[in-house]
Amino acid sequence: MYRHSRFRRARTPLTLMATATVATALFATSVGPASAAKSTPQKSAKPTVVLVHGAFADSSSWNGVIKRLKQDGYPVVAAANPLRGVSIDTAAVKAVLAGIEGPVVLVGHSYGGTVISNAAHGSGNVKALVYADAFLPEKGESANELVSRFEGSVIGKVLRPVPITNPDGSKDVDFYIEQSKFHKAFGADVPASTAGVMAVTQRPGAATALDEPSGEPAWKTIPSWAVVGTKDRIIPRELQVYMAERAKARISEIPSSHAVSVSHPDAVTDVIEKAARTVR
Repeated sequence: MYRHSRFRRARTPLTLMATATVATALFATSVGPASAAKSTPQKSAKPTVVLVHGAFADSSSWNGVIKRLKQDGYPVVAAANPLRGVSIDTAAVKAVLAGIEGPVVLVGHSYGGTVISNAAHGSGNVKALVYADAFLPEKGESANELVSRFEGSVIGKVLRPVPITNPDGSKDVDFYIEQSKFHKAFGADVPASTAGVMAVTQRPGAATALDEPSGEPAWKTIPSWAVVGTKDRIIPRELQVYMAERAKARISEIPSSHAVSVSHPDAVTDVIEKAARTVR
């Protein structure tokens, strides 16, 4: 079993998924007018789709999906994931959800799956969950623990640690994927030029976030869908399927790298809209 022992010595067990910067605002990068999100939708209106990015990416990783959803008439908000810790990130997304009237389809990529699992719990307007190459943790599980259960992830071999000091004076580590290794590890099916830009603009994930245990998951009570990338080198297919089956999610497998929303926006959008059509 792949244990990432070198990574653990860096003071942070595995640091996967979920990008974010410490100073990023709690709120989302809104793709539709904020006033539209706050306005009361008509009974025939489509649900708002809220997108939560994962590690080593940012909200622009959803651009292809956003374009298609908006063309199909869906209100969209792309939330900025702080990636300081599960509880902090959950609170950030819950604040976004609280500002939206009407039903929501909540979508998470990578570590963003952990965040949406927690943020949707107790948020009454979330009617469907969609996981894209993402974690679906059970209560008490962390991203680090889950990845350690299955072989196949290269994450422990490609990260660059940067020590940081938090505002309260505590120490932590931010992790970046080495730019020279980003294309092959994160988005092998993305054009090299695009992957190069993604590598430069990636947002680091704090070590603490990937080791913090998840709370009670919303997928136990909210219908869920999962897009599984069969060529994912960050969260291996076997782990994704294990988590999705446990959550009784409707599974769609596609031959994608971890950057599924970038390389396969049509397929991801299709699953999101399938979930949205069940919302009444």
